[in-house]
Amino acid sequence: MNKSDRQLGMDRSITRRDFLDGVRIAIGGAIATSVLPGLDLVAETAEPFAQDQPGYYPPALTGMRGSTDGSYEAAHALRDGDFWKKAGQPKRIDEVYDLIVVGGGLSGLAAAYFYRRQNPSARILILENHDDFGGHAKRNEFRPGGRLLLANGGTWAIESPFPYSKEAAGLMADLQIDPAALAEKCDVKDAYKNLQSAYFFDKETFGSDKFVPGGPGRRNRNGGGNLSDFVQKTPLSENARRDFLRLNETIVDFFPGLSSDEKKDRLSRISYKDYLLKVVKVDPGVVPVYQVQTQGLYGVGIDAVSALDCWVLRSPGFAGLNLAPGPHPRMGFTARGFATPKPDYEFHYPDGNASIARMLVRVLIRGSIGGKTAEDIVTAKTDYSKLDQPSSMVRIRLNSTVVHARHAGDVGSAREVEVSYSREGKLYSVRGKGVVMACWNTVIPYVCPELPQTQKDALLYGTKVPLVYTSVAIKNWKAFEKLGVYHVSCPGMYHTHVSLDNAVTIGDYKAPVSPEEPILVRLTKTPCAPGLPEREQHKVGRAELLVTPFETFERKLRDQLYRVLGAGGFDSARDIDAITVNRWPHGYAYEYNPLFDPDWPPGQSPCEIGRKPFGRITIANADAAAAAYTDQAMDQAYRAVQELARVPA
Repeated sequence: MNKSDRQLGMDRSITRRDFLDGVRIAIGGAIATSVLPGLDLVAETAEPFAQDQPGYYPPALTGMRGSTDGSYEAAHALRDGDFWKKAGQPKRIDEVYDLIVVGGGLSGLAAAYFYRRQNPSARILILENHDDFGGHAKRNEFRPGGRLLLANGGTWAIESPFPYSKEAAGLMADLQIDPAALAEKCDVKDAYKNLQSAYFFDKETFGSDKFVPGGPGRRNRNGGGNLSDFVQKTPLSENARRDFLRLNETIVDFFPGLSSDEKKDRLSRISYKDYLLKVVKVDPGVVPVYQVQTQGLYGVGIDAVSALDCWVLRSPGFAGLNLAPGPHPRMGFTARGFATPKPDYEFHYPDGNASIARMLVRVLIRGSIGGKTAEDIVTAKTDYSKLDQPSSMVRIRLNSTVVHARHAGDVGSAREVEVSYSREGKLYSVRGKGVVMACWNTVIPYVCPELPQTQKDALLYGTKVPLVYTSVAIKNWKAFEKLGVYHVSCPGMYHTHVSLDNAVTIGDYKAPVSPEEPILVRLTKTPCAPGLPEREQHKVGRAELLVTPFETFERKLRDQLYRVLGAGGFDSARDIDAITVNRWPHGYAYEYNPLFDPDWPPGQSPCEIGRKPFGRITIANADAAAAAYTDQAMDQAYRAVQELARVPA
């Protein structure tokens, strides 16, 4: 039975977005006005901008993070055709930059880095719509009991399905980042040595709440016991239990007489859900156990991911097909990468790839972040007042949504691009000799109306993957120890996974290793609408996130943690210290899906058409690669900078 709100602790005073004070009020009030065009857009500012005020420090904010209120409304008004109906003329700032970068994520920061390396005396302005730099590479800080705990608010790891390119690897080397060496040195490999994974079957999906240790999946690193024992403890029907075991243990060639390539082609044209139901012919009760297993990579469940991709991910049911190892042309990008040999390492900074973003900022703007190594960056603090100083050759301007970018004259002969942006209730314009659009592809057609319609259509094709990374600071993790688990799959619940944060000790940052210590619990959610084509699922999920208040996330996670961990003594009202919900309505870059997207000829995919240079405007970001990985964002940044270098001065 679900507990009441009071029993779950909804009345407890924890740090969350409902309680705004100090600089947060100043930031929130200022940003809120930026979404209301028609205010005094040309007036001079009487006070410094939020990022220049003492105490401005977004990583320490909890509550609703990710794409926060104020970061997207101006862009939505632009999309809907409402922005310019009320906006006045922008105030012209008397600044001309060698490069303006639209978007301060990893691709935008990398573009600034590559450009500055080629032009050491260049003046660069980076305009970022969020209240922090890094794009999806966000840093969350918690201090339960006074101890610093870090979490990634978005981009999680350095790894890519493919080896890094020469340019991306070179950038990482310049930053002194050696992932393999860091993994060997910093990962606390025995932190959870006596713990295993588990499944939680919820009553709404499976008929009753049941916590079952072990089970299938790659996370079962410490062994999960016998699958037969596992399945007998589940609330699945007898037929579903039988077929679950048959799926995992029986070796059958379901496509006799076909070659390996022919089998792969057939698997690429059917979803894994249909493969299970129509080819393996499992009981429908088996499907919910696996439905969400692909959401972490693709943002959709097995109803919208090909069986071929799931074979690469080592899902069950393929043992008897005798498929040859290696990629296939109709695999998705991620699956092709996983099917290709690459260095075998995995490293995760405590704050995810926010550490990479911070290192880039440290190099670009001297004095903004302390330290000098790939390890001390983790505990170095950012001085946000240094990011937009007139004396700096590189400047980062936060809370600034670009709404227009147009050549100052004919595209073929113009020497500058005029860029207009909305910032804290006012509209400004500035000029640059070149512009890298390192923002989301779907924004660019509205910001750059001069683009050819074919290019606009290509930029609008992809639909970014909505997702939620929730971090909960808890007072201790004795409940996990008592239950003997570090990770729980919850295939039918609001958040599909609950796990202890990865244990990484690096520099002065120490991972919690005793169950008595406070720790972060990670929960993930990928909102989607099973049964629809992938891009339509993403649109539905995005709409859901934009209307879901923080209170709903809090209530859902408190209830889920009580139900999943309650048998271990966890009390949601007592044990939760702080909550941060990283909401990304526009999350991962869209990767082409062979179930729903055409097999485009080389050079004709939407990302290739969309990223073509246009005069002094070039296009970067992971969207330009149709691949949601850090190295791809860096590669696109490098390409965009090289394209600008070929434009006549």
